[in-house]
Amino acid sequence: MELQAASEWDGLEPQPQRLDRLALCGQPGDVALIDREGALDFAGLDHAVGALAAHLADRAGAGDRIASWLPKTRAACLLALACARAGLVHVPINPLLKRAQVAHILADSAARLLITQPARAQLMEPGDVPAGCEMLTEGGMLDHPAPLPASHGDTDALAALLYTSGSTGLPKGVMLSHANLWLGAIAVAHYLGVEPGDRTLAVLPLSFDAGLNQLLSTWAAGASAVPLDYLVANDVVRAVARHRVTVLAGVPPLWLQLAEAKWADGAGDTLRVLSATGGRMPVPLVRRLRELFPQASVTLMYGLTEAFRSTRLDPALADAHPESIGRAIPFAEIMVVRPDGTFAGDGQPGELVHAGPLVGKGYWRDSGRTALRYRPAPAGSRYGGTAVWSGDTVVRDSEGLLRFVGRDDEMIKVSGNRVSPTEIEDAAIASGAAVEAVAFGVADERLGQAIRLMVRGSGDQARLLAHFKAELPTFQHPREVIWVSELPRNPNGKLDRAAIAREHGA
Repeated sequence: MELQAASEWDGLEPQPQRLDRLALCGQPGDVALIDREGALDFAGLDHAVGALAAHLADRAGAGDRIASWLPKTRAACLLALACARAGLVHVPINPLLKRAQVAHILADSAARLLITQPARAQLMEPGDVPAGCEMLTEGGMLDHPAPLPASHGDTDALAALLYTSGSTGLPKGVMLSHANLWLGAIAVAHYLGVEPGDRTLAVLPLSFDAGLNQLLSTWAAGASAVPLDYLVANDVVRAVARHRVTVLAGVPPLWLQLAEAKWADGAGDTLRVLSATGGRMPVPLVRRLRELFPQASVTLMYGLTEAFRSTRLDPALADAHPESIGRAIPFAEIMVVRPDGTFAGDGQPGELVHAGPLVGKGYWRDSGRTALRYRPAPAGSRYGGTAVWSGDTVVRDSEGLLRFVGRDDEMIKVSGNRVSPTEIEDAAIASGAAVEAVAFGVADERLGQAIRLMVRGSGDQARLLAHFKAELPTFQHPREVIWVSELPRNPNGKLDRAAIAREHGA
């Protein structure tokens, strides 16, 4: 076979639109959103997006960044489309982040507005909201006497900054265009087979690329989205039954909890489309979901924020190949590339490289890191242009199916969240209890990975953990802390992470 097989989606032509036009994809009387305020049909969705866009346009100019630090309120769900309609750039902030992390994103993005709630606004300290950024609460923002109509113009224009942790340092903003988000929505709606009449339970954070796509792909299909902020898995179980949910996406730790949860007779019978993203799904878990929901398809997905989704495993292959991440999704060209830049053959490991119109526009105001991740596509690429070089090693089999081998960087993936070791280490040192610290991931059945923190310092565990509790979200807390008198160093005097990981069983 050819080293780079033609995609099964070659007949699906990319025809990007402005992102806010997703509000026009459903029939006017069909329900688009079901939340605590009730049901909103597609005509109402279009009107509410226009009203919110008009409010934003009154306070910001074209290209300004609009940050939001909100749970899944109605305004939070509409902001991506409203910012797009007003010619602004959406910057959703994970509601689990603490004020110092919010302050970093506001400063880094040079946000013009921060939209939040009164209780969250009170958590911000002097200097957290930079000069030139106005903090607003969301109340009354969905009413405006002159709603903006659907937008027209450049689909390559910037539409969103999604902040994601890198292998070093604080979170960085991935730049995504209208075309990136539109085509991502069309692709997922297409390969999952979402239809009008479906109901998607949106449980993932809207600051997460897959979480935002839950809404966008649902509306692209003319279906209904049901946003949910949950505390425990049983909240999800009850919501599935109450709303007769048909489509559900989750990260592996959530699926593990749902597989262990008690489902009343018939509670999950409406589910017909299940999907997993944000980390490796253990084979026993995939098989358990197939047993628990035999009427539902199970789609395993792989992706990275820099290029949205890259691959998906056909549900028909889930039983025979549960360890596979599948093949390229619509609008994606996926290549397996050796270190010398040539294509790897079947059974040969190589770096996963993604080309095509889902590739983002780089990292916000960071040309150095952009140049490392976004590089020219290898010779022989069908799309050419700029590709995302993932840093992840995969192997393709003789059927064209890909298997994930490992990550080349040092990122830790906890419950689907990418965690920067450096951010954990900086927090440990800032506590005053640590002089030096090294964080790395260790395998965890429930979380995917857990954080192990090696620390040289005072040994004041209570002080260290209190600082983490105050400053970082729960998924960034170390599961275990090991105090040592010395940490290995390399010949340059730097901490030898590889030696530390080997010594302590990472």
